Amino acid sequence: MPLFSQPSASPMAAIETKTLALDSTLGDLSLYQVEVAAHQLVMDVAKLFDQNPLFPGVVLKADSEFVGMISRRRFLERMSRPYALELFLKRPVRSLYEFTQVPCDIFNETTLIVEAARRSLERSPELIYEPILVHAEERGTYYLVDVHQLLLAQSRIHQLTSQLLDQTSYAERMQTEKMVSLGRMVAGVAHEIKNPVNSINGNVEFLTDYYTNLLELITCFEEEVKNPSQKIKDLKDEIDLEFILEDAPKILKSIQLGSERLVHIVTSLRNFSRIDDQKKQLINVHECVDGTLLILENKTKHDIIIQKDYDNLPEIACYSGQLSQVFMNLLANAIDALMEKKEQNPDLDWQPEIKIVSRYLEQYKAGQGISIKIIDNGPGIPLENQQKIFNDFFTTKPVGKGTGLGLAISYQVVVEKHQGELKLVSTLGEGTAFEVLLPF
Repeated sequence: MPLFSQPSASPMAAIETKTLALDSTLGDLSLYQVEVAAHQLVMDVAKLFDQNPLFPGVVLKADSEFVGMISRRRFLERMSRPYALELFLKRPVRSLYEFTQVPCDIFNETTLIVEAARRSLERSPELIYEPILVHAEERGTYYLVDVHQLLLAQSRIHQLTSQLLDQTSYAERMQTEKMVSLGRMVAGVAHEIKNPVNSINGNVEFLTDYYTNLLELITCFEEEVKNPSQKIKDLKDEIDLEFILEDAPKILKSIQLGSERLVHIVTSLRNFSRIDDQKKQLINVHECVDGTLLILENKTKHDIIIQKDYDNLPEIACYSGQLSQVFMNLLANAIDALMEKKEQNPDLDWQPEIKIVSRYLEQYKAGQGISIKIIDNGPGIPLENQQKIFNDFFTTKPVGKGTGLGLAISYQVVVEKHQGELKLVSTLGEGTAFEVLLPF
């Protein structure tokens, strides 16, 4: 008796119910398992085809060994010839196979649908409508795939891929426009802050000099006037002159440090705002990283230790605003991962850390290069997610906390814009390291 199983739906209906993607394989399709013994009669196969109009063919076996395949099309074509019924109907199906056999490619069930469709269409015209054979090595079973179903699946994958590309393109445009708008807004704010900040920073030095001069004058007065009047004594007590003379230098120093910090913040904001750079410019990558850390300091200053291991790097030509965005994404992701681990393990005796390591590369690609590693001791990334981490829209963050575009855009900036590499090494439970490699 023949051994067979078939999908319960038509090829089109079967494809519509499948979730297909660019990496879908033949094993994801509805496969026909139709096996007959080579010694069975041709009339049995004729009945099988008559009772099962969707069967694309039959697989012949002898003593459980694969012999070959006869397609429905070739079977009916051969049997429609003059005297074919009288000649073959009561003979073993193997005899008919010897008259109809044609070259037959055997595909593994892990073969991509798009690859199988391409190879199927490359067959000679007389074979192009033949079903394809799929071998499941683990089970030792042979299946048939109707070429119509295969091409429908390829068309469906092409349609879904086009939709995904459209969505990706739209999302990237929106993200780019949002970042450019943000950059312009930040640039405007930085410009407005720049003048008063520079005024404060530039005048602190003069104010310190004035204070020093006045202090010298007061000291001189006290030396010259041995017996000050009661009014002067009362005023000194009222304003607490001794405290003023002790505290004023501290205030001036605090203003100076604060103004210098504001200058650094404004400079970092201006560098970060150059998202829509049209041409490369020479920059110090360490300043780019430090500026990004300065912007993110409100997230790191209380909980996370930042360690720096900087090499002596030359200035390199790059799109500074876009590179700042890459470091912003990588550092923000590291911070989120560390905070997530801390929240999930509040009693854990563990200190969150981010280490930034830069190295000069004497040989990289066709010339020289630099390496910037951002390493955290967070929870790490599961192996199944590592291969998808740079894909568009892939995120493990809750809805509303991540778009799934940050790392994808970072990869695009490093690889396509700067002809570099963005690498990932992560161990679950130990941490993650992203490495940015840039040529120059």
